[in-house]
Parts: sequence; C-alpha cells; structure tokens
Amino acid sequence: MANSAVIVEEKGKSIWGGGVSPMKVSYGKLMMWFFLLSDAFTFSALLITYGLIRFSHPAYEGSVADFKFSQEYWPIPEKVFEAVPFLHGVELPLVFVGIMTFILIVSSVTMVLAVEAGERMDRKGVEKWMLWTILGGLTFLGCQAWEWSHFIHGVEQVAADGSKFFWGAGLSSNPYGPPNFAALFFFITGFHGFHVFSGVLINFIIFYQATVGIFEKRGHYEMVEKVGLYWHFVDLVWVFVFTFFYLV
Repeated sequence: MANSAVIVEEKGKSIWGGGVSPMKVSYGKLMMWFFLLSDAFTFSALLITYGLIRFSHPAYEGSVADFKFSQEYWPIPEKVFEAVPFLHGVELPLVFVGIMTFILIVSSVTMVLAVEAGERMDRKGVEKWMLWTILGGLTFLGCQAWEWSHFIHGVEQVAADGSKFFWGAGLSSNPYGPPNFAALFFFITGFHGFHVFSGVLINFIIFYQATVGIFEKRGHYEMVEKVGLYWHFVDLVWVFVFTFFYLV
C-alpha cells in the first residue's frame, strides 16, 4: 500500500511512512518546530503584555542627568541596569547585560559548529562544541543570577533619621519605579532563564550520548540538530527580551 503508516528506517536517515514527509524533514524535527512555534506564541504574549503595561504608565520627561527613581513614572533602563560585578560605584549602563547577551550569542555559534561537526560524523568535534555551548549557557545563567541578586538587593536609601538602608525589588514593590516593572522583569526574564536552564540540561544529555557513541551507532547526529533548533530559539527570544526590557 502506497500510504502505509509503517516507518522504514535506514542507516543515517528515517523515511516518513505515512506519505511524503512535510518540508522533507524528519518527524522529530517537525515536532520540534511545532513546539518552538507554540513557545513563540507564549513569549509573544508576554512581551506584548509588557509593552501594553509599560506604555500605560507615564514616562520620565526630564533630562537623564536629573533622573530620580520614583513610583510616579517608568524607570529609565540604563539607570537601573548600570552595575557590573567587582566595579562597585562605577556607572556602566547596560554593559553587564551586553556581556550576557554576547555570551549567549557566542554559545549559539558553538552550537552551529556542533551541528556541522555532526553532519560530518565528527564525534570529537561534536563533543568539543557541545561542551563549549554548555559552558556558555551556564555562564549566562550565572550572570543572570548575579543580576537578579543585585536587583533584589536594591539601592541605598536614606531614612528620616539619616540612617542608610537598602531597599530591593520584589514582586509587589521596588525602589526603581512602579511595582509592575519588577514583577514583569522577574517573570519574563525568569521564564527565559528557565528555558536556558532546560536547554543546558538537554545539551548535557546530548553531550553524554555523544561521548558514549550512541549517535555513531545510530549512524547520524540528528539529535544535535534538534537541540540546536531549541538553543537558537532561546537565543533569539533573548534578543527580543533584551530589546523590550533594556532598550525601550
């Protein structure tokens, strides 16, 4: 029967048994694309919500030099995210988050190299570039953890009696601006961070499978390409999160 649902497997490839394979890709890659599309809708809804809430609050209209944190208007991002580890007191607007973004983009490049090595059946190359991708993801997560801790620790405040204390950001209030600013920051960057963490775990599993020769026995490294699609998606989403939170 021409339309038999039997799946025929050959070394190095899988043939869709239910007819012509859509877009000439395997079932696994097609399902990954479906998942990424649904996830794209989720992130789109979150960022659109952020945009609507962001522009429902008044913006600061004075000069940047005279800017003060207030609950009356939305904060200027470069005034909120200006700290860098080990450089206390030095104002470097968006430098640290720029470094984070660079690290994540570089990890996407190493993932491309891992996929390319897999296409050449280069086991050592896959292991090397997957390891670098994992390290890049862990470094990004470490940077995000520091940024969160600094955001929660807050800024120095002066009490009525002249004493100084630190007031940090939470889900219901923050010293930087309206409560929605902190709530959306924690939720959206946390949701993206969860995706990065999940990607690191999956990448480690694939790295382990490559080291023990599972993909060589299968005759292909398609799983590396599948997780590569997910990792590139996570990197792409961060570009939009970065734009919405730190640049707009």
